Amino acid sequence: MTSQNATLGAQAGNETQVCVIPGGVPITIQNATSWSQVGCLEGFYCANNSAQHLPQYCPPMPSCQDLRLSGTPCPPQGLFEPVLCDPGYYCPNGGTQKIQCPSGSYCPHGVASPIKCTVGSRCPAGSQRDMNFLPLGILLLVDIILITATVMEKLRSRYKKSNFHQKRESRRSAFMAKGAGRFRNRDYQEIDERGHPGFQEDVENDFQMEPRIMGPRRAKTGFEQIGELEADFVLHEELNKDDGGQKTDLHLFVQSLSKCLGATKFGLSFEFQDLGFKPPKSNKKILDQVSGTIHAGSLWGVMGASGAGKSTFVNVLMGKQAHTGGVTKVNGVAGKIAKYKKIIGYVPQDDIVLPELTVRENILHSARIRLPSNWSDSEIQHHVDILISCLQLSHVKDSLVGSTAAPVISGGQRKRVSIGMELAAAPMAVFLDEPTSGLDATAAASIMSTLKALSRLGMTIVTIIHQPRQEIFESLDSLVLLGQGRMIYCGPETGIQPHFQGLGFDFPDHTNPADVMGDIIAGEGRHYKPKGDASVQYLIDYWASKQQDGSANENFAKTATISMAENNALSATVKARGAPWFKQIYFCFQRSLVQQYRMKSSFYFELGVGAMAGFLIGLAELNQKGQNFRGIFNSPYDLLSVSIDYSSVPQMALLVGLAIGLTASAPGVKIFGEEKLVYWREAAAGHNRFAYYIGKVVSTIPRMVLANFHFTTMFMLLSTPRIPYLSAFIANLLYFYCIYGLASIISMVTRREDGPLLAVMMSLIVGVLNGMSPTLKKVRSWHIVWIWRASPGTWLAEAYFTENISPLRYLYQIDMAKQTAGYLLNMFGDDLLMMLAIGTAYRIVAFLGLRFMWRNKQR
Repeated sequence: MTSQNATLGAQAGNETQVCVIPGGVPITIQNATSWSQVGCLEGFYCANNSAQHLPQYCPPMPSCQDLRLSGTPCPPQGLFEPVLCDPGYYCPNGGTQKIQCPSGSYCPHGVASPIKCTVGSRCPAGSQRDMNFLPLGILLLVDIILITATVMEKLRSRYKKSNFHQKRESRRSAFMAKGAGRFRNRDYQEIDERGHPGFQEDVENDFQMEPRIMGPRRAKTGFEQIGELEADFVLHEELNKDDGGQKTDLHLFVQSLSKCLGATKFGLSFEFQDLGFKPPKSNKKILDQVSGTIHAGSLWGVMGASGAGKSTFVNVLMGKQAHTGGVTKVNGVAGKIAKYKKIIGYVPQDDIVLPELTVRENILHSARIRLPSNWSDSEIQHHVDILISCLQLSHVKDSLVGSTAAPVISGGQRKRVSIGMELAAAPMAVFLDEPTSGLDATAAASIMSTLKALSRLGMTIVTIIHQPRQEIFESLDSLVLLGQGRMIYCGPETGIQPHFQGLGFDFPDHTNPADVMGDIIAGEGRHYKPKGDASVQYLIDYWASKQQDGSANENFAKTATISMAENNALSATVKARGAPWFKQIYFCFQRSLVQQYRMKSSFYFELGVGAMAGFLIGLAELNQKGQNFRGIFNSPYDLLSVSIDYSSVPQMALLVGLAIGLTASAPGVKIFGEEKLVYWREAAAGHNRFAYYIGKVVSTIPRMVLANFHFTTMFMLLSTPRIPYLSAFIANLLYFYCIYGLASIISMVTRREDGPLLAVMMSLIVGVLNGMSPTLKKVRSWHIVWIWRASPGTWLAEAYFTENISPLRYLYQIDMAKQTAGYLLNMFGDDLLMMLAIGTAYRIVAFLGLRFMWRNKQR
């Protein structure tokens, strides 16, 4: 302000001075004959009417400055000096007027005209900031909808559960009236809600569902509805016997398999010669010189003592282990077995299923991904329903699977779900790692009965099994026995006892031959062979000698020769398998959304943390009342500027970044960190890895939007910065995007239990690297500014700096502030693009980690 703008008074004797407070409000000081009598009123422009006393600015006294630095007001100016048009007022006409801000507008510090409030704001007369309540109203409406939907679902679930229990009790009463014996003889059947015959109780409930395997030469299998199926089961002949009656579930399942495979036999044969495996950092071979043949359409058991190499053998045979030696053939053709993984199922020992999905949803997803791409959705749905009925899971198909820590269905049912996920893909061979582990005897018999039936359909079933009961052992067609990583026996189950008896071992009467054999191959054979060599090495050497003279496979029929036409058909079958990648993205996206919806507690917790973080950060900024920047006034008022504040906006951005990091880091880790096993299983089964990852990433967008909505709304309502709400929302959302991406990287390289803590720490680091302290100007002098520019926190702070400072260009020299802080101005769009790019780069790194780390588990 200049003397021309001041109202100068001249009276005789210099008894009157007019002092103009910056902002245009004149104060007349009378009875002062000289300037020394008046004294220097700090912060005032005092105009004297004589040539000897020109207008001058009086700086604050040291004592007053000390008070201001400690946050204590010093009259008459208060905390902020100088005051250019008080907040709540606007000063037009060059500052010569001071008018209260009208209703519907707000007037921050130093404006010449009122600023219209946005829609939904409460702006009474004299408002100095824009408090917009519209986002809060929308937020409350969204929360009410979410809570109402959750409550309605819980009520519907309770009603359904109550109905189910009533129907079950009714069925049980009817059953008891008919007699339990009829149920066990399978004379009693029910029609489930889809119209398929099935049973409504699990083997682990009050009534037995599956028949027991009663003897070593039992002709019928677990699926007795179809009758006696031989190993040379011919599909078309069986299906052509259509007498017009209702087909059983197994008939329908076989028909579905036939449509998928296009062949009369469903199995694959495997020949292996001199298989070996030596860990990269070990000189000792875990597996060595293992040779044999696994014929198609049979049920095989792989047995041995702990550490004998059972799992290693299966992994090497399936191509899951690198550093192998030897040759494997599939249907007589040598090559890598991995190229057939789309038609080979693998059921791990641990039931790797998604606990948030139902029984049917787990199996359906596998079918949609792995069945031929030309199948319609209705065909896939029908295939899955038939399979669920065959697996005796119809009565629990809509139940959540649950976790092992919090189970919903029984262990036997969970195991059948895991098997069903592989059978849904219509494989030609299935490998299982201890499918009866952790199950009671009845449930184990049920599982093995199912596998026996599948082998009679022509599938090749290879299962690692440990200490089976006698009925299970005698249901196996053939066995591979291993000891110390070497072959002890490979042949029919019927040849086991004669083989060991020929070596001098006795099998006592009334004992389980599986237990006797288990003791022998574990090195405890002395109990059954008092004299002679009973060591495991002796068994290995004996079998090696039999292989050399060609008598090892005398009990086996020669492997059938596979024609070139059949090989071509097999290759065509493999190529036709699997949905296109874009469909897989959609299926993975849909599944992930369902998972997040089912994990409501985690979802609501994230929203609550976001809202609380926004509230606390907004509360910290509440005293600023929207004024978070003070700079050097534009000329000619620059001399009035004594108190500058360039750090409040970067500090606000720092708090925002830290709050978002704390809100999003742990959920971001959970998206992938808890599903590594699922991913490894699906990747090994031929699922598209890129589709899985993109589907998961896209599914997090609604979650990020809602969490950011809660955070930004609470933060903006209390802090009321100059940045528009929409701009702050987009900037914050992109920062959420970055933190989720960073958390994805963390989840790839750490254990699940360590991931959340490390992700929080990393989010704090990238939040602190935002250019506030040290400033970007200082960092640039160290020549390491690229480190700060690699952090999304810097781009968030720069975006906030631009949007909060640029509107004040009319008042302050903001270019000077830009140079001091080191940020760039008028680059808001570029700042947003850089956060988008950094978040995407994080995801690319995470995907590379997902794809190339633990590669042996994805084979």
